[in-house]
Amino acid sequence: MVAETKYYDILGVAPTASETELKKAYRKLALKYHPDKNPAAGDKFKEISHAYEILSDSEKRDAYDHYGEEGLSGQGGHGHGMNAEDLFSQLFGGGGGGMFGGGGGRRGPSGPRRGKDMMHQLKVSLEDFYLGKTSKLALQKNVLCVKCDGKGGKEGAVQMCRGCNGQGARIMMRQMGPMVQQFQQTCPDCNGLGEIINEKDRCKHCLGKKIMSDRKILEVHIERGMRGGQKITFSGEGDQAPGIIPGDIIIQLDEKPHPRFTRQGDDLIYEAKIDLLTALAGGQFAVPHLDDRVLMVTVIPGEAIQPNMVKVVPNEGMRMQRVDSHGHLFIKFTVEFPQANWTDENTLKKLESILPSRAPIPSFGNKHLEDVVLANAEGYQNRGGASSSAYDEDEEDHQQGGPGVQCAQQ
Repeated sequence: MVAETKYYDILGVAPTASETELKKAYRKLALKYHPDKNPAAGDKFKEISHAYEILSDSEKRDAYDHYGEEGLSGQGGHGHGMNAEDLFSQLFGGGGGGMFGGGGGRRGPSGPRRGKDMMHQLKVSLEDFYLGKTSKLALQKNVLCVKCDGKGGKEGAVQMCRGCNGQGARIMMRQMGPMVQQFQQTCPDCNGLGEIINEKDRCKHCLGKKIMSDRKILEVHIERGMRGGQKITFSGEGDQAPGIIPGDIIIQLDEKPHPRFTRQGDDLIYEAKIDLLTALAGGQFAVPHLDDRVLMVTVIPGEAIQPNMVKVVPNEGMRMQRVDSHGHLFIKFTVEFPQANWTDENTLKKLESILPSRAPIPSFGNKHLEDVVLANAEGYQNRGGASSSAYDEDEEDHQQGGPGVQCAQQ
């Protein structure tokens, strides 16, 4: 039993947590609440750092476990001992200062660098954008070796490479006649790492590489109403490496093409095919929506829907993100006319008495009027091109001295 659990609660660990568990908990929380990344969390960051400073020191932890905060008097228990930034930089392998290198010169020259962000694309159906969904995404990423905590071996095993003085590269000279060429090449002793670990002292788990490949499962929560192109960020989930602050994993949502709908912002566009009778006399047609509903859309009798006409069903478009509202559903019409010779002459005469009268033919004065009959266009469309081609070939024969010219010369 311990006298108090406050500092353990701050780090989110049990009082029986090991040194490694404490370090992992602090690393995770410090990345999340660091002021360079979360400016409003400065006090939280200091609180986390103070809790870790106490619990990571065996003497202070023992005093805290037995007597609580009162037992830390004279041991830095109330004065917050080490500066929170210094503690953070010390744990992440740097000398001090800001997290991302900016912030008015807070970062020293040896502060920890931030790793690259990792971008991944996730294809999402229009139904999932409409209803919302949580998808699981499996990724491969580098993590610090759990056995050596990213050190590559036991304490003191890592030595600076003397061949390149820790630079990872050597400057070489090459004699080329009277000239000397200078060039840089990767140090062969350390393979560009700048450090060497004796084989006997290497971590058997990572073989001295300090990092391991790990399969990470991310739960990507797609809010209803989100759009293609939006990004979901998982802070600090990028590749880990010694002395590096992990970057973010960024998931970009890509919208899959939909067979029925086209999305424009919060609105949906649906292309509906209706027959001529429904267009003129009214009726209903069905629109299967993105959820489990089917909208039965009514065409008002006599409305006379025309080809390419656009109508709207209000508030039946996409759900909007984070508000209880919808866009609109726009319907663009295609009117399907009946096939040729679809009815008899008597029915056609009845149509003449029902439909609006034909438009009168305008007067053309003294011009000669000639009756013609329409025919199907197939078989006529290339006829003019063939005649033109034959004419061109005939002209070419005359220009090049074809048979007709030769006969005239004889």
